[in-house]
Amino acid sequence: MKDINSKNFDLLTLLKLGDLDIRSISEDFDTLSVKEYFNLLSDFFELAPVAISALDKIVGLNAEKDSFKSLKDMKNLLRSLGYNKCTPVIEGILNASEKGNMDLAADWAKKFFGDFKRLYTRTLTAVKKEYAYSYTSNVENVNYLETYGTQNLKVALEQIDNGEATRKLRILAVDDAPVMLKTISSTLGTEYKVYTLSNSMMVESFLQQVTPELFLLDYKMPGLNGFDLIPIIRNFEEHKDTPIIFLTSVGTSDNVSAAAMLGASDFIIKPFQGNILREKIAKHIVRKKTF
Repeated sequence: MKDINSKNFDLLTLLKLGDLDIRSISEDFDTLSVKEYFNLLSDFFELAPVAISALDKIVGLNAEKDSFKSLKDMKNLLRSLGYNKCTPVIEGILNASEKGNMDLAADWAKKFFGDFKRLYTRTLTAVKKEYAYSYTSNVENVNYLETYGTQNLKVALEQIDNGEATRKLRILAVDDAPVMLKTISSTLGTEYKVYTLSNSMMVESFLQQVTPELFLLDYKMPGLNGFDLIPIIRNFEEHKDTPIIFLTSVGTSDNVSAAAMLGASDFIIKPFQGNILREKIAKHIVRKKTF
């Protein structure tokens, strides 16, 4: 493992994705530091394209000797990261190849190919990126490598769990009317961490940095309206079920039905009273667990 290749990862995102059993690794290797685990993840990203190419060749029955070596290396690396479901499949590929049964090796590789690419793609979302503009405060936008780098992985996970259990729940309000955003912030700011966006086109980039527990979306906006934003939000794995409440001055049955079909949880007619807004949010908002 080479520190020069080490990437910075979002541990909280990795925990929520649930593909890697990081907690078991932290228990089994109680001297493992966060930086050392990040180095293993960095090695994974360096080797993954090679392993994908190897699987492709095995499936196509034109594998080379190095193809199987890269899979053996990947098996050991994935076990160190806490992805144990790969072990029997890769061993099936390797055992079949040692016996000269390349058709069987190809069958095993087909079974593993989709799962492995999915793991690679999902884990890639946990790579911490540098943004020209950040929506978060320095406290919330944690640099895990700087904050926890030399710290024991198990201890770091305990601290993250404690922070998640006590922080304010996050709400993202999207409305092109500044006065409405100000009203929402003043109404909810004491109890919740409220983020506001007046430009709906910025929602996707916002969600790459912050994970809200609930969305408040205006129905009619320039650029992307509330209906347009729902599939963008749902495209994020962590927001498949996050509550979405519509704020609308057009509360017709057709609009309400359309919002529900797209996955909205509720709606509020504007103008609204503060107690109505608080009651609706309390009904739907849920603290997400770290797994």
